[in-house]
Amino acid sequence: MALSHRTGYVNPRLGNYFGIFISAFIAITLMTLILEGLGVDDDMLRYAMLFGPAALYSIIGGTASTRTPIDYFASGRRVPAFYTGLVIAQTALGATGLVALTGVFFMIGFDALCFVIGGLAGFVVMAVLLAPFIRKFGAFTIPSYLGRRLDSTTLRLVAGGILIVPMMLVLAAELRMGAHAVSWFFPVSHTLCVLLLAGLIVISVAGGGMRSLAWSSAGQSIASLLALLVPVAIVAVIVTNLPLPQFSAGPVLRAVGRAEAAQGLPIILPPALAFDIPGEGLGPIAKRYSDAFGSIGPLAFVIMTLSLLAGIASSPWLLQRVASTPGVYEARKSLGWATLLFGIAMLTIASIAVFMRDYLTDIVTAIGPVRFPEWFDLLKAQGYVAVAGDGRPTLSSFNVSRDDVLISLPMASGMPAVFTYLAAAGVVAAALATGGAVALALGNILSEDIVFGLSWSPPQPGTRLTVARLALGTAAALAVLLALVTPTDPLELMLWAIALTGASIFPVLVLSIWWKRLNVFGAVAGMLTGFGVTVLAIIAGEAGLTGTDGALAAAIGLPASVVATIAVALATPGPQKHIMELLRDIRVPGGEVLYDREMRYERRAKAQRS
Repeated sequence: MALSHRTGYVNPRLGNYFGIFISAFIAITLMTLILEGLGVDDDMLRYAMLFGPAALYSIIGGTASTRTPIDYFASGRRVPAFYTGLVIAQTALGATGLVALTGVFFMIGFDALCFVIGGLAGFVVMAVLLAPFIRKFGAFTIPSYLGRRLDSTTLRLVAGGILIVPMMLVLAAELRMGAHAVSWFFPVSHTLCVLLLAGLIVISVAGGGMRSLAWSSAGQSIASLLALLVPVAIVAVIVTNLPLPQFSAGPVLRAVGRAEAAQGLPIILPPALAFDIPGEGLGPIAKRYSDAFGSIGPLAFVIMTLSLLAGIASSPWLLQRVASTPGVYEARKSLGWATLLFGIAMLTIASIAVFMRDYLTDIVTAIGPVRFPEWFDLLKAQGYVAVAGDGRPTLSSFNVSRDDVLISLPMASGMPAVFTYLAAAGVVAAALATGGAVALALGNILSEDIVFGLSWSPPQPGTRLTVARLALGTAAALAVLLALVTPTDPLELMLWAIALTGASIFPVLVLSIWWKRLNVFGAVAGMLTGFGVTVLAIIAGEAGLTGTDGALAAAIGLPASVVATIAVALATPGPQKHIMELLRDIRVPGGEVLYDREMRYERRAKAQRS
């Protein structure tokens, strides 16, 4: 059979392999469901749903080990667009977004749409302004791209040092949220859960780097998506007779809205910069679901949308993935898949929030004395819900744990316990996928841009891979320490990380492609200014000095970074001729990958010298 350009790069049996994985994952779920019906001990069911899928991920990652740098850092540049887009969609917000945003939608309703709009806009901006050109250059890390683009090892070191901070925050947030999901299976210590997740990440990724991550995280993303969609689809059938919750939640929301008005839930008119999102632990239903700008003010809504746009578009653990696609066309196509799948996931968690509100509404709107159903008493005993006051309860008197709304829906609908464990397994899979992506990107930056950052000539392949694997383990260990010592809400950690990334890196990345006058002085000044101003704004916001939430810090840091970059670049000598020629090559979509061409020249020069 003649091979096309595409089939020459991509393994044509990938569909078969992942079909086997999906079948194995479904078989584990169905077998556990059968065992539950036969009365098998509940602990056995929990073990099966937690460690069965985890074993599959570890096997996939372990069998994809490699000894070549191109496979370790870029998976041989042969990951199809669909699998790349699937993983980018899942790892954009990860388990933190999956769990926390479900609770945020439940408590503040449509105000949470800023997270959805910002994420989708970030994918669009990435696809149009950044991804094709980052893919054409082909560097293994974002600091390596910036350093080579402007021919400066100083810029490479500065970019690497800055990006370490937000990536550590994201990795710590994922470990904390994943540990919370593991605690749904067994009441074990938080420390043990964090160590278990970090160990699974290292086992799944260390052997093959990006090659192991590409395939193990694809399996984890598929498992997470199935675990998210299946329980709520069953609930949608129970409530509306239609297995499409993204569509059938609308009529349910209208009924919920009428009950909210009858129950007297308030219509809030907040200040323009209000950003009152639910935190960890129990919290009340703040407002009517469909009323906009109640907990989040109009200006804060716009700022958060733009902050997410910039942060997601320039996230190094996402942009790094496009270097593993077979070409520029596949890089663009992967962002199309990411946009579609991310939108489906966000619509799904919004529908989960609607159905959960509907179940609580049924309790307080029943005629006669209020009788709490068995599922409510079970959730209350586990600390997921509470009722304030001693009289007849209303919607305002319910307090619900933000991070337990997702797992509460299967319990509220009366489904078998396996579906609860399935939802928890999906969150664990999302934490492993995102944690693995961030840990690998962080390890690559530590090895490529910090340890070897002062030289453009890479070390021997064996040394290079050994240092990269050691850096990966170091990154995981540091994230474990941060996750254990920080008491901060994982959602706040993620929002701070996105603000820091967007304010410090996004302007320089965009200008490095679309502004010929950019030089190394402007890039360094812009990154340092954006990072420093954003850190100060976060600290001031959390200390109550500015009256705004720290998550909105990019509103100050991003403009400051743009101004500093342009002003310093214009006040200093322009870029040299060879830098301008490199930019011209980057803007041409076809042709050889520039980084691979440089490495080929480097190998040829070494051979001639020897």
